[in-house]
Amino acid sequence: MSGGKVLIVEDNPVNLRLAQFLLEKAGFTVAKATSGAECLAQLELDIPDVVLMDIQLPGEDGLSITRKIRATPRLAAVVVVALTAHAMAGDREKILAAGCDGYIPKPVDPGRLAGEVRRYLHQGRLKSA
Repeated sequence: MSGGKVLIVEDNPVNLRLAQFLLEKAGFTVAKATSGAECLAQLELDIPDVVLMDIQLPGEDGLSITRKIRATPRLAAVVVVALTAHAMAGDREKILAAGCDGYIPKPVDPGRLAGEVRRYLHQGRLKSA
C-alpha cells in the first residue's frame, strides 16, 4: 500500500534509521533532515505530506521550526507531527500550541508508527479538502 511523502527531522541517527526503515517498509517515500536548518532547506526543495518533527534538535528546536513552517503560506497544508520523548504535563499543549497537528511519543512503537503517520496524513487531507 502506497503511503505519502514524509520528512523525518531527527538528530539521533538510530531513531532516524528506525523511523525511515519502518516508514519505507510501509510504502512511504522518506526524506531526512538532522536539524531545523536542514528541515527548512529540504522544504524549499520538496513539500512532503507529513513532517515528523523531533522537538529536541541541535540549534533551533523543533517547536521553533514548526512555528516557521506554520508562518509560511505555501506550507500551510503540511501536517506536522511531533516525534518526541516530551511526555510531561503540559508538553502536549505546548506542542499543539506551536502548530503541531499531534504527536507520537518516543520510544517509537515499531508496530504502530506507520499507522499513526497514515492517520495524521488522512486527517491532514480532510483538513485541506
